[in-house]
Amino acid sequence: MESSEGSRQEEEKPWRVLEFYSGIGGMKYSLMRGAVNATVVEAFDINDVANDVYEHNFGHRPYQGNIQTLSAADLDRYDADAWLLSPPCQPYTRQGLQKGSSDARAFSFLKILELIPQISRPPLILFVENVVGFEISDTHTKMLEILSENHFVTQEFILSPLQFGVPYSRPRYFCLAKRKPLSFQNPQFNNELLWAPGPLLGSDGCMVISEGEQSHGCCDKLLQACQPIKEFLELKNFRDEDLDSCIANVSETSDEVEEGNRSVSCPLNQFFVPSSLVERWGSAMDIVFPVSKRCCCFTKSYYRYVKGTGSLLATNKGTTKDKISKVEDLRLRYFTPREVANLHSFPDDFQFPHHISLRQRYALLGNSLSVGVVAQLFRYLFTNQSR
Repeated sequence: MESSEGSRQEEEKPWRVLEFYSGIGGMKYSLMRGAVNATVVEAFDINDVANDVYEHNFGHRPYQGNIQTLSAADLDRYDADAWLLSPPCQPYTRQGLQKGSSDARAFSFLKILELIPQISRPPLILFVENVVGFEISDTHTKMLEILSENHFVTQEFILSPLQFGVPYSRPRYFCLAKRKPLSFQNPQFNNELLWAPGPLLGSDGCMVISEGEQSHGCCDKLLQACQPIKEFLELKNFRDEDLDSCIANVSETSDEVEEGNRSVSCPLNQFFVPSSLVERWGSAMDIVFPVSKRCCCFTKSYYRYVKGTGSLLATNKGTTKDKISKVEDLRLRYFTPREVANLHSFPDDFQFPHHISLRQRYALLGNSLSVGVVAQLFRYLFTNQSR
């Protein structure tokens, strides 16, 4: 009886977590949303602006030194059970130089992994998030080699918020790793890269193990199950006459939006796309409507540039995606930072400090993660494991 009770109490102990590359707190919010019994004992990020946001929301400022300077002794002091890592994605993006491990921005991640065999109590759990493309990089190969040598089993996913009912196309790579004797609930997927969330949801529906196996029928079902974009908007009840007033005040002519030049008398004024930009780039814009069930990924350059950085919202109630006249008549606007945060599934009480500029807010969100997706992964990763 005593051993049984002791085991139960041991299982109830919170996981001690280290949050590397913590950004604006997406990992910590995911732990909370996933109802994981965990305590973040330290967060690490070199970006002072991101740390301002993290501190504003959680009351704790992350460690701001260079992660590469951390030693095995430093990490041992935290006595952590789990490491959560969202390292820089630039070495692996399709638009970048794809230098992988030879890119200086990859060095700190590899340094952290190389410390695993050097510490007295290696983590039991490891979680990595990055862009699609990481899975074919030499950094990925080195990561799996290190994890295997240190007795970890892995399951990998490429998932998008679209697969969880959110009308947002943002596929990302995820690696879930557990050190033996811990194991996954579905060990049949060990060493597999899955493109669907079946194991997380307890379902084999749309279970695909490669990008090429994804069917149009499965994708159609995903889109049908998504909520419309209008459910994620913060300015739903803005009157048409107010829109007309806002549009009349928008007069910028540059293809790069200069923050601070717009009138703030209207809460939406700074988010409308100037007509000159619509005329110049309209054919290259990804335009969505409140009833749409999909929008494109917002990058860190959203609002600064209109081409290839994320979707723009048509606000003219007289037009629909099936009935478009002139692009100029759609009254296009940028999604607000709060709306981008909503599509990333950040909670309602998430806030930016007042001193964080609009551009900085978009950049920080563009570098963040989908809380809704990661929360599901965390539920799966941390569930039913004794220590």
